[in-house]
Amino acid sequence: MTDALKIGMIGLDTSHVTAFTQLLNDPNHKYHVPGGRVVVAYPGGSPDFELSISRVQGFTDQLRDEYGVQIVDSIEAVAEQSDAILLESVDGRVHLDQFSKIAPYGKPVFIDKPLAVSSDHARQIGELAAKHGAPVMSTSALRFAEGLTQVLADGEKGAIIGVDAFGPMSIQPTQPGYFWYGIHTVEMVFATLGQNCVDVTATANEDHDVIVGRWADGRFATLRGNRKGNNSFGAVVHREKGSQFVDVYSNPKPYYASLLERIVPFFQGKGAAIDFAETAQVIRFIEAANESRGTGKTVAL
Repeated sequence: MTDALKIGMIGLDTSHVTAFTQLLNDPNHKYHVPGGRVVVAYPGGSPDFELSISRVQGFTDQLRDEYGVQIVDSIEAVAEQSDAILLESVDGRVHLDQFSKIAPYGKPVFIDKPLAVSSDHARQIGELAAKHGAPVMSTSALRFAEGLTQVLADGEKGAIIGVDAFGPMSIQPTQPGYFWYGIHTVEMVFATLGQNCVDVTATANEDHDVIVGRWADGRFATLRGNRKGNNSFGAVVHREKGSQFVDVYSNPKPYYASLLERIVPFFQGKGAAIDFAETAQVIRFIEAANESRGTGKTVAL
């Protein structure tokens, strides 16, 4: 592919669509990510999800009027007119259906978090991608926040032996349990410890959630979610010779730009920055944590 990728966008119901389009389409932006432009989009929106349907029109108008993006009336039209696709629909429930319509085109697709809201849907997305040769990548931008990647790259204090992550964890009725905001802290944990979590235990009350994950090699991760005013994300990475605080806001570079710096090469055929199997395990981790949240029991992945 050339440097002038035509990027399509599906689902204009999240602030990510304007953030991504600005970073891709505005060469004067301080953190501009070259390699492609958003040129066509389908609005979408979920009528039963207020945080989706109430925002569609505003973001649609902004993409059309400020960035000259062509608005079309079908998902298929986006696939036909683009080289690669950003599937941005904020409602994880619709991702399988939407992906099933574009997978036959065989074009690379980034599915914004969450990939799906069940392991079954995640599996079906993987099968469709394999069947049609449509590369798929999915993640939260928090995984690539500069504050986190810099700490993970600094091995001066030895091997990583555990991690404690925290962040806001609002719950939305249409998005099961931790799939709405919990996925951000889960992604930070998986970026730190990798795959092979074996079980998870969740405890919750009105204001807080605490999730404990146990990895196959004996390491533990804790994830603290709150609904009591503190909307900051962060983590403490524990190493053999000391612990390191992760301030995801310490670097002025927005983590959306850091994410796009992984998406564009993926769109160019250079491979996904995250293995699909790991993304599927992130979805299973959240699914298991939701089950534990309801039963109080430890749930195996």
